[in-house]
Amino acid sequence: MIRTATRLLGAAAALALAGCASAPMHYYTLIPPAAEPAAAPAAAPVAAADQGLAGLPFELLPVSVPAQVDVPQLVLREGGQRVALLEGRRWIAPLGSEVRGALAVDLARQLHSQDLSGLPDNQRPLLRIKLDLHRFDSQLGGYALIEAGWSVRMLHAAHGGALACSSRVREPVGPGYDALVQGHQRALARLAAQIAGVARALGSALVPVCPAS
Repeated sequence: MIRTATRLLGAAAALALAGCASAPMHYYTLIPPAAEPAAAPAAAPVAAADQGLAGLPFELLPVSVPAQVDVPQLVLREGGQRVALLEGRRWIAPLGSEVRGALAVDLARQLHSQDLSGLPDNQRPLLRIKLDLHRFDSQLGGYALIEAGWSVRMLHAAHGGALACSSRVREPVGPGYDALVQGHQRALARLAAQIAGVARALGSALVPVCPAS
């Protein structure tokens, strides 16, 4: 009887371990999908004031994230003070890299340019952008919230200029983890639009103003 019970317990433990081993792992990214290139209308001339802004490159520095969410797992806020770490749902890359990658894509679309981070400095006019993430809150079926401090500085240009701002972006989300991640993608796109507005003002030698939160 004892041997039989031991064998049964061993079999149950093996089944439990097998069940844990076979639990699916889900990976997510904040980087938006590539957009289809849009054909520019042949009869649409570019205004002279916009020609100086076309192709203005930028450098996006590494993004800092709060320690509470700087983990591979998705972190959900549950109620006022409780959070949940989701072992089976993870970011495909460190969260700071994910945020930086998504922001670089969104800024490239907004500024019609590219991120030249890590490339040799050739003294061309360049925007240097820095982002420090203060909050990255996720509530399943509720909202995706981002709070950040950021700055834009014009380098290698006669007029120069810089501005530091802060933003708070909150996006409502539907049920499910895909909807939550898409909410953060939309929040980052809105943040990129705010940063790009300041960047365009600096590129035009205008006095930039921080966007209203």
